[in-house]
Amino acid sequence: MARVLLERVNEAVNRLSSNRPGINLMEVCGTHTMAISSSGIRKAVDPRLRLVSGPGCPVCVTTPKEIDQAIALTQIPNTVVLTFGDMMRVPGSDGSLLEAKARGADVRVVYSPRDGLMMAQREPQKSFVLIGVGFETTAPTVAATVIEARVRRIKNFSVLPLFKLIPPALDFIASSPEINIDGFILPGHVSTVIGTQPYEFLVKRYRIPCCVTGFDTVDILSGILILLHQIESETPGVANEYRRSVRQEGNPQAKGLMRRVFRKVTAEWRGIGRIKNSGLEFKHSFLQFDARWKLPPKTQNPKPKIQKSSCRCGEVMLGLIVPTGCPLFARVCTPEKPFGPCMVSSEGACAAYYKYER
Repeated sequence: MARVLLERVNEAVNRLSSNRPGINLMEVCGTHTMAISSSGIRKAVDPRLRLVSGPGCPVCVTTPKEIDQAIALTQIPNTVVLTFGDMMRVPGSDGSLLEAKARGADVRVVYSPRDGLMMAQREPQKSFVLIGVGFETTAPTVAATVIEARVRRIKNFSVLPLFKLIPPALDFIASSPEINIDGFILPGHVSTVIGTQPYEFLVKRYRIPCCVTGFDTVDILSGILILLHQIESETPGVANEYRRSVRQEGNPQAKGLMRRVFRKVTAEWRGIGRIKNSGLEFKHSFLQFDARWKLPPKTQNPKPKIQKSSCRCGEVMLGLIVPTGCPLFARVCTPEKPFGPCMVSSEGACAAYYKYER
């Protein structure tokens, strides 16, 4: 089936390329990036079809300032910082959580927010802070955990909210004159939560074809073929190839949890900048769970050290270059000694290229 789809994809690219120099499709999700690289799709398609990676890796878009705030929390006595594994080695302006742990800080890796809540219940003499990183897939589980903490009156658990939202980032990319995207391969995980309706603006406002896809080879090739047909027929829409998981309305319960606990705010994305309504912070009724109130005044808004760096993670996440276009890639920056977050994360574009496409 994959071979048949690949043949049809390349036939469509050949037809379309007769009157255009090439076709740029952006896969937004980091899991898609890994799947495209590991399956060999990027090498198998006609080279005139360019599959570029977007800002769909939550670890990659976390800013140095946010890492600095997380590290500052480790310096508060009797405070345990909880994080997902990929965050440990992400560089801030002066080090990482892994380096803080090596200096003696109590930093623990968890697999779910509820793991942290159970730790807080077992060790009431300590304060537990979860680093709240992720997109719409992670935020509902954190919201549910916070609600449980309030119901059970667990007062030594809080969250540093660093969440990001995908649709505003896509709006930023679609509106940028420097980024030429002909279609979006939309994320399956995020779309399972929010549905397909939040992407309609990409069609109405920018006339950009979109397709939500799953993560196996057939899913991705089917999604690419759908996008090419939309481009060829000049009928952009929001297609849903991943119907076994994604519905138009998404997951009402998960969305309800987010609305109950969080409100939208302007957020900063590493290498990209500030994007309006692209982040989440606690509503007033849940402020007692916001760990930022615990930060010392000097670290509320830390001034990052000036770093002269040739790392081009920001351009990679905007699809302006591929990872091999960064001068540090596979030379100074490797998974063993990562220089930027795109090489740190298991869903980062640089990590995918390093493992599968060097």
